[in-house]
Order: sequence, then structure tokens, then C-alpha cells
Amino acid sequence: MPAGICSAPLWIHRADAPATALHIDRSLVASSSGFDGYSVRPRRRRQILRVAAESRRGETRRSSDLVLGYGDEIPTQAEAIAAGTTVAEQPSYKSIPDLDYLQELLAIQQQGPRAIGFFGTRNMGFMHQQLIEILSYAMVITKNHIYTSGASGTNAAVIRGALRAERPELLTVILPQSLKKQPPESQELLAKVKNVMEMPHNDHLPLIEASRLCNMDILSHVQQVICFAFHDSRLLMETCSEAKSLRKIVTLFYLD
Repeated sequence: MPAGICSAPLWIHRADAPATALHIDRSLVASSSGFDGYSVRPRRRRQILRVAAESRRGETRRSSDLVLGYGDEIPTQAEAIAAGTTVAEQPSYKSIPDLDYLQELLAIQQQGPRAIGFFGTRNMGFMHQQLIEILSYAMVITKNHIYTSGASGTNAAVIRGALRAERPELLTVILPQSLKKQPPESQELLAKVKNVMEMPHNDHLPLIEASRLCNMDILSHVQQVICFAFHDSRLLMETCSEAKSLRKIVTLFYLD
């Protein structure tokens, strides 16, 4: 074997992946000036240099991936000298502006049964109506008092569910106008309700205006509101907004 030639293996390790070390046979290396005391053949030398360059790039990427608490990257030394150091902004904690509302919410949750107003659109599919019937039934059998109006769709489903619970004293229907102004199918269902409140003094008003007054009257009797609406249901959105301003607990279900 010529002088300066050794068959023992030489391992060149990458800093970011020890398991992928490059194996260089020293039989390919002659002792002279060059890479770490060896003169590497041109092809192997290029391969070693490429591994070293990839290792340096990997270290650079890992250091740039380190971030501060709020997503700001760690600046380089040059950037720190040019721009100076800054202190990360501390989150500001706002005080609760409406403590009375939270106290009311806790009181309602601890008291158990409560008065609940149901509002909703007339345009509702059969499956949605079935779900509302189940919800209304569950509310009545847990001794909550239900308030609603007498229109088709949501109101009719609420009435049917409450009637199934066989607690007629826990259902009150408030009509926007007199009973005779209601559709025949609504009158047939309302005949089964024990507590029906009419507003004959609103018979001369357009239905939309009478319904707005009716909704406000229902809000005056309840502690909590459950509403089923579309995003463009203007009257229902107004009712929920008014309920929130009156510090009612509002649960709004969007159907679209």
C-alpha cells in the first residue's frame, strides 16, 4: 500500500443529522495539504463541500425559526444595532364593564326554572320544527314557563311541544292582534292553549308593527330569549338586540 494511503473509513458528520453521515473511504484520500490534512479527489471534495453548505443553511433556518412571544422574529446583530432593542408589548387586561349583567346571569343559572321567550321565523322546514318541539317540550317538563306568539313555523312548533308536556299553566301565547285576525290553522292550534293573550287594540296596525309591539310585550315577561332566524330577518334581529339591551340572556340560532 502506497505511503500516506489508509483504508480506514473517515466519517464526515452533518451538524443537523448525525444519522446521515457521509462515509468517505480513505483509500480515496491522499495525505497532503487540503481538507483537514487530506487532499480529496475532486468529485468527493465537491460532495463534502455540498454537505457542509447544506449544514450551514440548516443552522441558519433553525435560528430564523425562533420567534418571540407575539410572532416577532429574533433580529440579527446588525438589525439590533441599527434599530435598537424593543420590549414586547404586554397584553392589556380590561376590566369587566357590566358586572350587573354577569351577576344577573349567575342568579338566573342558580334559580333553576325561569321564564323563556321563544321567537322565530315562519319559514321553517319540517325537521327544524321537530327539533324546536323537542326543545320546547324539554323546557316545560323542567318547569320553565314558555312565552311565544301564535304564528306558523317557529311559534306553532313551540306550542305543539309545550302542549305535549301536559303542563298548560307553563305556556302563555301572546298574539300581536285579536284571535280572529289569526289564520285558521293558527286558531285551531290556539284553541288548545289555556293562556292566550290578545291585543285587539292593534288590529288597525300593519302586521309587522303589531308583531314588533307583541315581541316587546313578550320580552317584558321573560328572563331568557331563544330565537330561530335568518341573517336577514330584520324584525327578529331587532328583537334580539332589544333583548340584549334589556339584559336578557339571548340564544340565537341561525338557519342559514
